Amino acid sequence: METKSLLEKPVWQMTGKELLLLQNTSLQAKDCVPTPVAEIPNKRYEYGIGGIAKIFGCSIPTANRIKKSGKINAAITQIGRKIIVDVDLALQLAKNNRHSKGNI
Repeated sequence: METKSLLEKPVWQMTGKELLLLQNTSLQAKDCVPTPVAEIPNKRYEYGIGGIAKIFGCSIPTANRIKKSGKINAAITQIGRKIIVDVDLALQLAKNNRHSKGNI
């Protein structure tokens, strides 16, 4: 079958063989290579003061002090009473802060 006639035919009227033939000739004509899909890094999140305590392996009162200190504010998103913490960013901020000023 000629590709020109396939281009004018609606997709819903094509057979699977015709659709694959059209696709293959299109790829060969352009000599294109499919671009790889960029891998999206998996973000880890914890929620609430309990989540902060879990991240740092500390008690709830200590997690409250860490949050109030402002040292990991960039990792915290708070909407009303809901607290969302980006785990990797919080650990990085705590690590950087520890090296520059001492303990959290």
